[in-house]
Amino acid sequence: MDRSPQITHISWGRMEVEGLAPGKDFKLYPGGGRPWDWSEHGTRHEPGIQPADVQELLDHGCTVIVLSRGMKLRLNTMPETMEVLEAAGIEVHMEETTVAVQLYNELAQTKPVGGLFHSTC
Repeated sequence: MDRSPQITHISWGRMEVEGLAPGKDFKLYPGGGRPWDWSEHGTRHEPGIQPADVQELLDHGCTVIVLSRGMKLRLNTMPETMEVLEAAGIEVHMEETTVAVQLYNELAQTKPVGGLFHSTC
């Protein structure tokens, strides 16, 4: 099983992830990750994380997913997104971004974890 990359730095508007160029928002999963471009699926703070945003994580074999809510807890998650994850039997954690990063890094030591990380509001 490929390991999920560690997040080595988080601050307002900036994240550093092993093996990736620094950026603002990320999708991470076993074996890698990429910048999270909200415009891909029309994601906004409200209504929040879209089902299509998490599909890539499922496609990479995640059994645990960490969804960050932003530094000021402004990022929501659509109920339909939670339904998709529940139907797939995924363990889900939704936390403020710095807490989400810490939890993700811990889980990445032993589980195929994925995450969506928003480094601002």
